[in-house]
Amino acid sequence: VILTGQHREMVDQVMGLFSLQADRDLAIMQPKQTLTQITCGALTGLEDLLVELAPDVVLVQGDTTTAFAAALAAFYQKIPVGHIEAGLRTHDLWNPYPEEANRRLISQVAQFHFAPTPAAVANLEKAGITAGVYHTGNTVIDALLQVRQLQLAAQSSPQQAVPQQISPSPMVSGLDWENHRVILATVHRRENWGAPLAAITQAWLEILTKFPDVAVVLPMHKNPVVREPLQAILGDHPRVFLCEPFSYSELVAAMAACYLVMTDSGGLQEEAPALGKPVLVLRLTTERPEAITAGTAQLVGTDTEAIVAAAHTLLTDSQAYGAMANVANPFGDGRASQRIVQILRGQPPEPLPY
Repeated sequence: VILTGQHREMVDQVMGLFSLQADRDLAIMQPKQTLTQITCGALTGLEDLLVELAPDVVLVQGDTTTAFAAALAAFYQKIPVGHIEAGLRTHDLWNPYPEEANRRLISQVAQFHFAPTPAAVANLEKAGITAGVYHTGNTVIDALLQVRQLQLAAQSSPQQAVPQQISPSPMVSGLDWENHRVILATVHRRENWGAPLAAITQAWLEILTKFPDVAVVLPMHKNPVVREPLQAILGDHPRVFLCEPFSYSELVAAMAACYLVMTDSGGLQEEAPALGKPVLVLRLTTERPEAITAGTAQLVGTDTEAIVAAAHTLLTDSQAYGAMANVANPFGDGRASQRIVQILRGQPPEPLPY
């Protein structure tokens, strides 16, 4: 397990939650680092490590710049690359930026493509990638269900031993989860910086004005480009709860307790539906159209009026809410990790139930 050292606080709590120990740490994190610095730091640090370790395969997950750099570093050493969460596409190179380019580039050097859905498999096939493509489901659902099961066990049997990092309920000072319909909101993507972020925050203010029983809890990204506008526009509202990024366990608990999710995150589009929560996607495009097709998520963009209208429907129409909340999650059954291990061992993976 190799860490780049990026987003130190966030990765440490995840490692602890899942009892993972990093074997090496590149420690590349710099204040306000650029994509070029991230890429070069990861490439340089990984080159020596891969020569020393000579692994049989390098696994990268998702579409971050560090995932792309790790795949490229392995390719340079002629080490096979396995891409977990392969085949996601918006078909717009600049949206999201740089993730759409990263995942396309990883696909060009990977030998194993672990696709979460049939649509992701089809995306790879359309790009001419047919060898080594496997439909596994997504590991994010594995993690989500594992943590939620531990939380429910902790709630039902307080005397049962569970990992110290498990948070069976979300801790947000002053927030009344019982008497408010809580919107769990996150926003951080580069394409939403500036004017789109201002439009999104204005939408939240209008929703709060229309619905006095609604509260917004918003764990803020560490990047000051996002954090400072959120604090300036929303910081004084009595029903907006700006907080530090949740631990993963706290995030799962917050998803389970909230009324709906509004986000520009990719992962939450998969995770929230697994817990029966509708998702309004604050983006112009999504690489997870399966959620839109299934009806668990709605792509609302960044226009204030469109966001308010979509939220109004879910807050006033119980049938519309139920239609989004009670849909089978298209992203996996919680056993993607087992399938990936089976494939890497040369064994036939167990089929998905759908």
